[in-house]
Amino acid sequence: MKSQILLRALLTGFIGGLFWCSISIGLYYFNFLEVSPKTYVLRSWLQSGWTDTWVGDIVSILFVSILSMVVALIYYSLLKKVNSIWIGVLFGTVLWVFAAFVLHPLFSNVQSLFDFSIDTIISTLCLFVLYGTFIGYSISFDYYDMVIKADKASDP
Repeated sequence: MKSQILLRALLTGFIGGLFWCSISIGLYYFNFLEVSPKTYVLRSWLQSGWTDTWVGDIVSILFVSILSMVVALIYYSLLKKVNSIWIGVLFGTVLWVFAAFVLHPLFSNVQSLFDFSIDTIISTLCLFVLYGTFIGYSISFDYYDMVIKADKASDP
């Protein structure tokens, strides 16, 4: 049962990364964000022309989806037993702070968070909160659902 829950948590992470990274690319194209995910994921280390095309978007989405599996594993390890939507909101906020301040030195070609417009700051915060809520609530709900099913199966 635990391995099944873990695999479902990893799948949740992959789908969460796929969906929310795609949404962030859409927000970039509609000018809600000043930088796209490919700026962080690809252009910080690669200076090739293909990184500025739709191929760069697809590679970024796939990379973020795989990275999101690690994030889901962290949530699964630490917080799966907390069955509250607010933990997911807090988790997303902590991820935003971590990405904006702790990881920022890795992205040398991206300006500081406070150099962005307020639209970009609020949009990225909202994306991270929604992502954290999706990951957190999905994993916690699945964990409790599996525990309840296991309890019902063991009752005579």
